[in-house]
Amino acid sequence: MAKPSLAFVGTGKVGSALAIRLHQRGYPVAAVFNRTGEKAEKVARETGAVVARDPAGAARLAQVVFITTADGIIERMDGLIGEGGGWHSGQTAVHTSGARRAEVLRLAREAGAHVLSVHPLQSFAAQEAALENLPGSWFALEGDEAAFDLAREMVRDLDGRVFQVVSEAKPLYHAAACVASNYLVALMYLATGWFGDFGLGREDALAALWPLVRGTLNNMERVGVAKALTGPVERGDTSTIAGHLAVLATRGGQEEDLYRRLGRYTVGVAREKGSIDEKAADQLTALFLGKNKGEE
Repeated sequence: MAKPSLAFVGTGKVGSALAIRLHQRGYPVAAVFNRTGEKAEKVARETGAVVARDPAGAARLAQVVFITTADGIIERMDGLIGEGGGWHSGQTAVHTSGARRAEVLRLAREAGAHVLSVHPLQSFAAQEAALENLPGSWFALEGDEAAFDLAREMVRDLDGRVFQVVSEAKPLYHAAACVASNYLVALMYLATGWFGDFGLGREDALAALWPLVRGTLNNMERVGVAKALTGPVERGDTSTIAGHLAVLATRGGQEEDLYRRLGRYTVGVAREKGSIDEKAADQLTALFLGKNKGEE
């Protein structure tokens, strides 16, 4: 069965990776558009696509149109395509935002196109990494169910897996993704910064911590999230945590507050694992809240 023709409006990291991977899997990439012509031309050379002069010109050439721009201009691109006569019945309009709903493609829907949000649950720090990370990724689908079969087929061809997110859950879904990816980076930035206090720069600190991080990720994959928890909270070790709090009190501000808040949340994970009882949980919570003896 012939693969549908594709167009990509936006050829940044996500759009480029999807265009190149799908082209490699037999999808004809008819056209690409990007405000920076050089990026569009690079993808065109890789896929054999034409570089369109405007978003509508790209959309007119394809059965499936991906809007792979920044979230804040998805609706603008939908409008430009609609005003330029790029949308028509029988097309499928796709955006790749994890936070925005498919219904923001209003003009596409009004023209009779199916609308979808197909969000790769993956981190795209650079184009090369995006190409490497796509296979095996999960993709969140939301929008017109009539187009789900097509989306599932494309994801399978990317060696990915799919799950459905209802429209109302998109903000919470995206918040969860941000915690798992963006805030992990922030926590590693915090930890590598603390290593600087005893002489290691961030690069060496990351090298030293990385086996620990990798081991933790491996444990979560093998035994599940709660069961992978180790450390002083999991053991109910209040004396060790008190030592942490004493040194962090000398730093103060956000860092101490963040440690306390994360610690209180981790108490609940330890209770879920079953490694501490209610009494130990109460003691730990009081310590993190600063209600123990010696704490203000």
